[in-house]
Amino acid sequence: MSRHRVYGVSVASVYPLYVAKAERKGRTGSEVDEIICWLTGHDRENLRAELEAGASFEAFFSRAPRMNPSRSMIKGVVCGIRVEDIEEPTMREIRYLDKLIDELAKGKAMDKILRR
Repeated sequence: MSRHRVYGVSVASVYPLYVAKAERKGRTGSEVDEIICWLTGHDRENLRAELEAGASFEAFFSRAPRMNPSRSMIKGVVCGIRVEDIEEPTMREIRYLDKLIDELAKGKAMDKILRR
């Protein structure tokens, strides 16, 4: 998939997949929301508005009130690529989110996921 096509994908089209992945492992949609809000600075109301508007990942991250500075602590592999080695900013943010959802689905405690 080309870079442009990935960025044009709406967050709303992927969000249910994040929730389903979490719920299959006994976690909740509320925890998914908490992770997204922690990462982006969006509050839950704003997150819902972005989902309803069909915001692309590129737009969603560019409108984020405050990307969490602790996100640089997110390390590891997603889709065979180390997230800390991704140079392109939007793709790195997407993979940070993917990694956090993976950690949630693997049963990690929220304090550890949110780098507290």
